Amino acid sequence: MALEASTPLLMDPHVPMLTSTNAGTTPDEQEQTHRRPNISEVMEEIKLLYSIALPIIAAGLLTYGKSMISMLFMGRLGKEELAGGSLSIGIANITGYSVLSGLALGMEAISSQAWGAKQWPLMGQTLQRTILILLFSSLPISVLWLNIEPLLILCGQDRTISSIASTYLCFCLPDLFIQSIINPLKIYLRTQNVIFPLTFSAAFSLVLHAPINYFLIYNLSLGFKGVAIAVVIADFNLLIVLFLYVNLSGVHRKSWHGWSADCFDGWKPILSLAVPSCISVCLEWWWYELMILLSGVLFNAAEAVSTMGILLQATSLAYIFPSALSLAVSTRVGNELGANRPSKAKTSCHVATLCALVTSIVAMLFMTSFRSTWGKAFTDDKAILALTAAAMPVVGLCELGNCPQTTGCGALRGSARPALGAHINLGSFYGVGLPLAIYLGFGMQMGLLGLCFGLLAAQAVCACLMFFVLNRTDWLMQAQRAKELLGVEEEYQTISIKTVCW
Repeated sequence: MALEASTPLLMDPHVPMLTSTNAGTTPDEQEQTHRRPNISEVMEEIKLLYSIALPIIAAGLLTYGKSMISMLFMGRLGKEELAGGSLSIGIANITGYSVLSGLALGMEAISSQAWGAKQWPLMGQTLQRTILILLFSSLPISVLWLNIEPLLILCGQDRTISSIASTYLCFCLPDLFIQSIINPLKIYLRTQNVIFPLTFSAAFSLVLHAPINYFLIYNLSLGFKGVAIAVVIADFNLLIVLFLYVNLSGVHRKSWHGWSADCFDGWKPILSLAVPSCISVCLEWWWYELMILLSGVLFNAAEAVSTMGILLQATSLAYIFPSALSLAVSTRVGNELGANRPSKAKTSCHVATLCALVTSIVAMLFMTSFRSTWGKAFTDDKAILALTAAAMPVVGLCELGNCPQTTGCGALRGSARPALGAHINLGSFYGVGLPLAIYLGFGMQMGLLGLCFGLLAAQAVCACLMFFVLNRTDWLMQAQRAKELLGVEEEYQTISIKTVCW
């Protein structure tokens, strides 16, 4: 069957798979792409990857410390404040921060490839468009947060806890709009390999976070409202530092020439990347929140929910490392494809995958080694400690799949294929993991361990699919896609597909 059509490249991520894989490439380029990199090339790529990843890891640890400080202050205010604050943080992650973070990732491919291709104006336009997309997205999220209390009560939540959660979210509303600028600005800097201000701004924000909390909670007697306001102030401080760096360093001069009317046009290509990126991120974030909900209906609900909360603190800490590697490989792959160096993009992807495997082994050993001591940092309840010790090794095994699949998602984003990552996450977590978790946890009466084995299956399937996709990737074709994505005149072009045999 023959098909003849003219389609915008980014509107259908599968289009490049139907074109000639060697179009527009020389025999030398094809040979370079298929040869194995030598040891010196691998070591050089590792240096490049971790020159980006290490500062991001530091920033991630600092952000983790900020959330721990907030939780500690809420815990000191009382049990109901801690419960309400924990509930509101979960809601904020599910309905707000995951959505904004995912949408922002849509600019990664365009921005990193534009940097590699030296298409500076396109970077500025992409930043402007992404900020506007996130600001507009914050409006319906704000409406939801303002009306969250009756929804929580309708779902059977305690009225006092629901009231506290609703109040906390109302005071956090400005943070949505601050994050709408922070997320794109971070990507804008990172895709230019400018990483230091990300770490410095996170450190500056953390240093002030505890005294600001203390002042608002105790000196101004704002209670849990002060914790929410402190979060907003912390992110505002971070934004100010980033803004000052951009302006004083002049890193924006090549790509930013003020707001232009063009930022309101050409949204389809970036939305075609932002929406699947958002779906991919949300599918994974929501899975862990769903695990807490499922734990709440087990026969030992109190112990299971507490244990799951403790396990999530461990996985959140471990996730910082593959997440940083994912962001690094996304930048590297995008830069190299934009510069029309597909062999180096391939090397970066494969080296990052190897680094992810090593990271996964370290994470597994960490989880297994601390299975008997990790829970003691949070509670002295013997039942919870025993359940945590039993579940930690299973969660550690999950990291063997989590690290490679997270890194693989970064490579897919860098090559402008986030929809593929979304499909893999959907099939793995909700097509395989969720049914198996429900069956083992409830049908086989395995409880929390059954839920963890469901997560293990999801991560294993996800990692295997990711390995398969990356191994089958035609990097010459991805370099051609990068050319079509960026265009030769700073505009998105279209390609014609003629006589394609199905």
